Amino acid sequence: LDAISGRDLRGNTLACDCKIKWLVEWLESTNTTVPAVFCSSPGQFEGQRIRDLALGDFQCITTDFVMHQVLPFQAVSAEPFTYASDLYVALAQPSASSCSILKWDYVERKLRDFDRIPAHSAVHCKPIVAQEQLYVVVAQLFGGSYIYRWDTAVDKFIKIQDIDSQKIRKPNDIEAFQIEGDWFFVIADSSKAGSTSLYRLNQNGFYSHQALHAWHRDTDVEYVENDGKPRLIISSSSQAPVIYQWSRAQKQFVPQGEVGEMLDVQMVKHFRAKREQFLCLSRYIGDSKVVRWEGQRFVEVQTLPSRGSMVMQPFAVGQRQYLALGSDFSFTHVYLWEEEKQKFAKFQELSVQAPRAFRAVPAADVQLLLAPSFKANTLVYRHVVVDLSL
Repeated sequence: LDAISGRDLRGNTLACDCKIKWLVEWLESTNTTVPAVFCSSPGQFEGQRIRDLALGDFQCITTDFVMHQVLPFQAVSAEPFTYASDLYVALAQPSASSCSILKWDYVERKLRDFDRIPAHSAVHCKPIVAQEQLYVVVAQLFGGSYIYRWDTAVDKFIKIQDIDSQKIRKPNDIEAFQIEGDWFFVIADSSKAGSTSLYRLNQNGFYSHQALHAWHRDTDVEYVENDGKPRLIISSSSQAPVIYQWSRAQKQFVPQGEVGEMLDVQMVKHFRAKREQFLCLSRYIGDSKVVRWEGQRFVEVQTLPSRGSMVMQPFAVGQRQYLALGSDFSFTHVYLWEEEKQKFAKFQELSVQAPRAFRAVPAADVQLLLAPSFKANTLVYRHVVVDLSL
């Protein structure tokens, strides 16, 4: 093009989209004589001279989730973790009676088998790396729940502890966190006779620290820290989600209130956008909600149709905030947060059968999204950035 002294583009109906961004760049730098040519579309550029367009007018960078790997098994939870500088993922596989530990292969850029922990009815396998030790809390529907530790002397997982089966009868979710240097994990119990319970790590293992929420058929628990105040939010089949706040004086969580009047919340997850905190509340029957957390008050931001939803997971990749809303009856919908509107916009559909979790996994230069399925293969998607002007 630089060898051309004149170029006449008049008479062409040019759509001023990303496909002509290269032309705008060329017109800015060329000495070639080009008579004025105008945009025919889209509406905001119609009739405007192309030479007057700015490169900033073209929003050509988009993203996509593409299939990266198919894991040939069903799973109901996925938990990434880093141990000894390597990346792993722990997956609960009730149909295979195990917790599978996969290791990221930096050469092949794939997840591969590493080890398995026997777990006849596993619903959650929670890795905790504390004090340079690797623990895995194995929650089972039947036969009790256990804690394993990775023994470097023999390179295998060793069972070190049983979890009180009178309190934890039907576990459903596990969260692990640190408060004031101490490690804790909490198990949400979904039975009518059990109790969501908090455990604390000492020199010999994890021991019962507090019974939190008894006989409420809890479905999920989320740890949130805001303004330096640790909180737990517990969703339940029998009442609105309950908030507990950590008392430094009592060294326990104390009830603080409820999240609105919404019943039958399957899962509660949080995310931050700028300085504000939001909660995502998924429901199997009825619409799911996104609410903004304003201290003691919750303001509804958005309602999302979600028939058959068991999981609603916000996650961030770089500066982009996404939300994956799964369903047992239709496609998974991925939404993208629009900061100006303070809402999620539909972004992409993923074909995942009966998803039970979504986990973003940063694997070196690859950003992954794991989608465990209750009825089919577990899928691994890769987040890609696409320049539409190329």
